[in-house]
Amino acid sequence: MIHPTAIIDPGAELGKDVAVGPFAVIGPKVTIGDGTTVGSHAVIESHVRMGKGNRIHSFASIGAIPQDLKFRGEESWVEMGDGNIIREFATVNRGTAGGGGVTRIGNNTLVMAYCHIAHDCAVGSRVIMANAATLAGHITIEDGAIIGGLTGVHQFVRIGEHCIIGAMSGVSQDVPPYVTAVVSRPQRGYALYGLNLIGLRRNRFSPETVAALKQAFKIIFRAEVPLKEALARAEAELPPLPEVKHLIAFVRESKRGVLR
Repeated sequence: MIHPTAIIDPGAELGKDVAVGPFAVIGPKVTIGDGTTVGSHAVIESHVRMGKGNRIHSFASIGAIPQDLKFRGEESWVEMGDGNIIREFATVNRGTAGGGGVTRIGNNTLVMAYCHIAHDCAVGSRVIMANAATLAGHITIEDGAIIGGLTGVHQFVRIGEHCIIGAMSGVSQDVPPYVTAVVSRPQRGYALYGLNLIGLRRNRFSPETVAALKQAFKIIFRAEVPLKEALARAEAELPPLPEVKHLIAFVRESKRGVLR
């Protein structure tokens, strides 16, 4: 159902059973998949490709130009998979030429009210961003991560899969996968508080995997040795489970440094 007050550009492509509410605006070069709903007063400005079954709530903004002074009007995009929920007043900006030209969201991700996803971010699937969580540009969030409300994340930071970041954190370094993190300013003591055990259990990680990740956490983040040495020790001593290997690789590949 398309409300008669909605404004839809002739070049926009809407799939089957797409619903558009009162006073919503859908601009040019927009593709919306089957079964998606666009709430009242939402704006899908331009250059947006989204899949099926998404729910865009009232006053959300998707596809506006990036908040980047280097942007010169080049063609860039927002790409979104299936089953995502974008709540009220959330904003998702287009990419830039310097960041690959695309801001991406995977599938079944929940972006709560007042969140911001800036240019060139890559947000995975089944991610939860609580109210007013804010991403600067060029951030990567792996699948299943949870970001607490009122959290700000610095540009180019990576956030690992199935981690959870506490509310009101200020994140300026990479957050390893599978951990619980709370980052204050200024930080005193550890930012990591162990594994995200509840999240791992909810996602049906095996007891063997959880036990190995516990050991990896102790070796990498609590042994008072240089990080390079800790990673080598974790590789040598722990079973080569995919999750352990991913944790080690994530830390080793960090360019901004990782929280500890």
